[in-house]
Amino acid sequence: MDVSIVIPAYNAQATLADCLAAATGQWMPPGRRFEVIVVDDGSEDSTAEIGGRFPVTVIRKTNAGVSAARNAGILHASAPWVAFTDADCIPSRRWAWSLVEAAEAAGLQTLGAAGKTVGYESRTQAARFVDLTGGLDAQAHLAHPTFPFAPTCNTLYRRSALFAVGGFDGRFSNYETQDLHHRLCRQHGGAMVYQPRAVVLHRHRATWTEYWRQQCGYGRGHALLYLRYRDQLAWNWAHEIAAWGHIAGLVPRALISRGDAGLVQRGTLVKQLAYRVGFVRTYYNQQERLRLSAPAPAEPNRVQAEVG
Repeated sequence: MDVSIVIPAYNAQATLADCLAAATGQWMPPGRRFEVIVVDDGSEDSTAEIGGRFPVTVIRKTNAGVSAARNAGILHASAPWVAFTDADCIPSRRWAWSLVEAAEAAGLQTLGAAGKTVGYESRTQAARFVDLTGGLDAQAHLAHPTFPFAPTCNTLYRRSALFAVGGFDGRFSNYETQDLHHRLCRQHGGAMVYQPRAVVLHRHRATWTEYWRQQCGYGRGHALLYLRYRDQLAWNWAHEIAAWGHIAGLVPRALISRGDAGLVQRGTLVKQLAYRVGFVRTYYNQQERLRLSAPAPAEPNRVQAEVG
């Protein structure tokens, strides 16, 4: 086996079939093989049943969040490379091989590879906003000076590296990828290659309500990252006041702008406001501070030792 494709799924009956049709139809050159692993994270719908219709391994577990689900997939993976996508995505036919090929061509020290993610059927304003602003642009995110990462809907990592750092941290429900990538770079090392030919179609949030909830979650994840790495990421009330001042400055532009420019301004206001709400609720929560100061959870939320 050359690459294991891990797909976490929670109540994903609306999109999983499209995802698995594409994932199981991946093209590989002669002599190269792949497997698909679906981790049903305690779904209450027909997610597991849909997974059973395809030639994939379905792992059913109690709900513990996306980090624990991905770790369960890593534990069952048999290939040296582990590719991740999500149940609301549709990978292109050569997606997995494009990632493997790019990673292998970059040399033995390569940590992994990331591809290009584009919106699928982005017909609503909320979805179009994500397309216009490049919210899932792996190339841009990998260029971050402090915490580079690539969206986990379109990434590939060396399996041995994932085991070396203990996989995803189950305390993170968002920003788990930023935390993982930071630990990989710090503890394991190696470059992450960007391969634009590895294309994944992603269903963005269709309504502003859904988008608001997502961004609140991202704000929560960002706060957890700041709490986890307080020695590297300084934050105080001056920073908080400045952040709210920035949001206030967005309001006039959001009210007067029109067309796509107006959509970007209004969407940015929604994004930043939701982000701050999620951040404040978490960063200044004493229980969250205590939770992040405790040791990381044991199995099944962390990958602790090599198996298979």
